[in-house]
Amino acid sequence: MTGQRAPEAVRLARARLTRIVEPGWEVAGRWLREFGPVETVRRIDEAEEGADEPPPLPGVRAERWAGLVARARAAPPPERDLARVAERGARFVCPGDAEWPGQLDDLGDERPVGLWVRGGASLRMWALRSVAVVGARACTDYGVRMGATLGAGLAERGWVVVSGGAYGVDAAAHRGALGAAGATVAVLACGVDRVYPRGHTQLIDRIAEQGLVVAELPPGDHPTPSRFILRNRVIAALTRGTVVVEAAYRSGALGTARWALRLGRHAMGVPGPVTSGVSSGVHELLRKEGVLVTDAAEVIELVGDMGELAPERHGPVLSRDLLPPATARVLAALPAQGAHTVAEISREAEGGADETIGRLYELRSLGFVERQGDGWKLTRQANRPVFPDGGAP
Repeated sequence: MTGQRAPEAVRLARARLTRIVEPGWEVAGRWLREFGPVETVRRIDEAEEGADEPPPLPGVRAERWAGLVARARAAPPPERDLARVAERGARFVCPGDAEWPGQLDDLGDERPVGLWVRGGASLRMWALRSVAVVGARACTDYGVRMGATLGAGLAERGWVVVSGGAYGVDAAAHRGALGAAGATVAVLACGVDRVYPRGHTQLIDRIAEQGLVVAELPPGDHPTPSRFILRNRVIAALTRGTVVVEAAYRSGALGTARWALRLGRHAMGVPGPVTSGVSSGVHELLRKEGVLVTDAAEVIELVGDMGELAPERHGPVLSRDLLPPATARVLAALPAQGAHTVAEISREAEGGADETIGRLYELRSLGFVERQGDGWKLTRQANRPVFPDGGAP
């Protein structure tokens, strides 16, 4: 990648810190803000293991500090990590780089120290027009179908689909975008050179070829439950909004939506059957704070630019809906069954007999009613839908 780059000393210090501090640790974020990455690393590296003096950086207990110092001692040089990922076609992106997505700064002191990125596209440019699609790992066929449909629909409209590369809805969203020859980003909870889950090796490799694979953790690091939870804040911050497709009450996908709300992004949910436990969390999100969406057009109406509106939704138009009001009133006066006299119809329609007769003949010419002796009755056409293509249901 070309363009503005952070100073090399800063880049090396931040790359080293990804080996030392856990993602999203606010204390480390304050150190970076107050002292800068180079000074923060210097104080950690110059500390003596087992020293009784207070830690040279504020806000951390002695036990935690000792753990940081031990991790720093065991960490390889950052130059080795940078060379290792370069062999996989990856790079390290940090604040100060032209490629750094500015919206990640909304996380404040929980902002990533830096990101390891695999793939040829610009993360900053892609993040400007991106949507997160997340959901249950153990999803239903409905969840897979909706995840893939949303992924494809967003990609076809020029939006980048961001997800976590996991089984279930995440994988469906990625595959939907890839199948539409679109752009997608997988944010991993492990090193960018590793694949988790292992069954997604081909999927992650394909995302790296056609899109981007992103990770906070340094090369070779493994995922843990807490790292999955922390990873979700990056997904929410990178994107303009988060769509949840199937999630139970205790779901990491809901955590992503809550992060989106906290950051002032849109949180959306795709409803499922009210009897489905795997959609219970989505319904709770929709009941309290989220916005209901059913397709990509409705998502884009929320997150897109002014004028990117979803089409109007309505049921089939009945042929009787196209009638003039006075004629429609006469038609409505005819009961569904049996024939009725002009007097009965005009009384029900609150009109005169002559006017009613004229309207009845008009309706007969249109095929809505027919004469039966001295009475009038509805035909089968009266309630037939009108379809845009002129076809039948």
